[in-house]
Amino acid sequence: MLDNSASMGDKQAILASAVPDLVRGLVNPRCVDDAGDPASTQPLLPNEACPGKTFREFDAITDIHIGLISSSLGSRGASTCKPKDSIANDDHGHLLARKSSIQGSVLADQNIPTYKSQGFLAWDLDQKLTPPGIGAIGDNNGTPGIVPTLAEMVTGIGQDGCGYESQLESWYRFLVDPEPHKTIAVEKNRSVLQGVDEELLAERKSFLRSDSLVAIILLTDENDCSLTDTGIGFIAANGGKLPRARHECESDPNDVCCKSCTSTNPGSCPPDPTCDVPLTDDADPTNLRCFDQKRRFGIDFLYPLDRYTSALTKAQVPNRKGELVDNPLFPKPNTKTGELSPRTAGGGLVFLAGIVGVPWQDIARRDADGKPNLRTGLDKDKKPVGGFKNARELAAKGAHGTVWDEILGSAKDNVLPTDPLMRESRKPRDGIVPSTQQSLASADASSPVANEINGHEWLTSAVSGGDLQYACVFELPTPQMDCLTPTCDCDPARKNPLCQDDAGNYTDTQYRAKAYPGLRELGVLKELGDQAIVASVCPAQLDKPGTEYSDYGYRAATGAIVDRLKSRLSGECLHRALTPDHDKQVECLIIEVRAVPEGETCSCDAPSVKARQDIQSVHEEARKQVQSDPVAEAAGWNCLCEIKQLNGEAQQACQYDGSRFPKTSGGEAADGWCYIDANSNPPAGDAALVATCPPTEQRKLRFVGAGEPLDKTTLFITCSGK
Repeated sequence: MLDNSASMGDKQAILASAVPDLVRGLVNPRCVDDAGDPASTQPLLPNEACPGKTFREFDAITDIHIGLISSSLGSRGASTCKPKDSIANDDHGHLLARKSSIQGSVLADQNIPTYKSQGFLAWDLDQKLTPPGIGAIGDNNGTPGIVPTLAEMVTGIGQDGCGYESQLESWYRFLVDPEPHKTIAVEKNRSVLQGVDEELLAERKSFLRSDSLVAIILLTDENDCSLTDTGIGFIAANGGKLPRARHECESDPNDVCCKSCTSTNPGSCPPDPTCDVPLTDDADPTNLRCFDQKRRFGIDFLYPLDRYTSALTKAQVPNRKGELVDNPLFPKPNTKTGELSPRTAGGGLVFLAGIVGVPWQDIARRDADGKPNLRTGLDKDKKPVGGFKNARELAAKGAHGTVWDEILGSAKDNVLPTDPLMRESRKPRDGIVPSTQQSLASADASSPVANEINGHEWLTSAVSGGDLQYACVFELPTPQMDCLTPTCDCDPARKNPLCQDDAGNYTDTQYRAKAYPGLRELGVLKELGDQAIVASVCPAQLDKPGTEYSDYGYRAATGAIVDRLKSRLSGECLHRALTPDHDKQVECLIIEVRAVPEGETCSCDAPSVKARQDIQSVHEEARKQVQSDPVAEAAGWNCLCEIKQLNGEAQQACQYDGSRFPKTSGGEAADGWCYIDANSNPPAGDAALVATCPPTEQRKLRFVGAGEPLDKTTLFITCSGK
């Protein structure tokens, strides 16, 4: 999900340059040694062997669908953000593959070719698709492949979209909305949804596979403005003045008397004389209609955040009538084909990554000196891994509370973030930034870097349409000369640090880019816990692009995404230990079930299913339990096999050889599964094979060779341990 409103061009360009890191991180996993350190040289292709005694962090992903959507969903029936002004003003939540920028109401160039013209790219390393998808990685230096194609799509999104950005609602519309509407009409001063967007549903059906991990990557430099599609949400995007809020809203938007002055249900609230004074143009600029709505207007025109957390965690979501229906993101078994979905609510296969408006210093790991450092920040084990903090680290209490206290606060408790940079404000702010212990600088600061994170405060009141103070700024690699366009912020009267040269002079050249506090996006990310990845849209540096600089551009962001996903891609970790017998085997039964088409024979020892055996008579009770599972009949399970546990040299190869197809010293293939436990004494297997597991859970059942689960199968695993 790419924000395509004004000021996003520079961030899209940075993301395009980070595409190689993200794509290669998933399709060509790093080679690492036993300590988890990367190899001195990385193979160019995923099917090449790692050098020396290193091995892949996880198996390369051979098939990925990659689609782009924008933040533009129009204005819900208001008079603004019409397609006639820019075709990008309402992208309807559809997949986009624009080759170049928008010019008015027409596309300036043809779309980028996508897989079967369905709007998305298909990474297809093994060329199994019909027709085949993209099988080459490529680069941004002229070598064709998925990297340059995706990079071109990212920059093609442009920055001509609607200024009422729907960063959250856009992905909800595409992935989750049970009945995405085709159009919106305003009837009796209420927005009414009309029709069903069959084109979007067709795109969703082609793009979203039931067996896939889903990762939503959200890039934006502003707070979410997901106006409600029905009711009065559109009023916030209309011209004219909105009604004033009652005076109680100023001190506490959660107060029971915090209502619009036009409310027909005042309850026990006394008359408010301030309601007789209408809002002025300065108090209600159209550019800030989504800023602090409840406090200013007594009404929240935006969707509640639990709409989005529920969408990524619950099996059911409401339809237009408010009735709970099945969540399209978590499909049920297909009763006709027997196809199952491993992507279930709570199953850990759905992630949201937010590259949003928050200082990177606030969410970066700290180095040995206690300073934020994206290169050498220490993880929980005191290893200098750098990067952004994960969900557990963000929630851990420190000297200034949790990181969430610093960057988000608590809206329901009317508690502001402790970092003053993360407080949305039109007026200059003051205070000390917890992560750097630096004071905010006033608008009169003589240096554009008086504060290392946002430069200094500025005079937003000089902006005719209204504006807010920045959460962070960063230096552009190429200054924007003669900055006189509507997307530029240079006006000497504003004292804007974006346009201040090193000598302190305000010019018509823009040297820096900006980001505002992304509070609503962060609110969703916090509630998602381990399903979330938090990163900053303000990069630490853009001067040193070498691969050794992990703080360049969005490299730390893509690194955080890959690190979080690899814990799922490298297999499940076991919470409890198992007790091996004298042959170093554990008491586990693994039954693989599948549906064999009518006319075909179920065989557990055919060449295509070797490493398996018929279920032994001693496990007959387990067979009965599997066959009585409520899903069994719908899925058509008619073939049950045991996957064999390895022993002897084959077991040793499984436990210590990091390749997908390990072999014994005699060259025999190891086909089956084994138990690895780095926490046991002595360790059972190579610790590097479970390095991505939590420190207290570094154990797993590992499937290798022909023992890997077959396509469209389900495993039933039962083990006895301590």
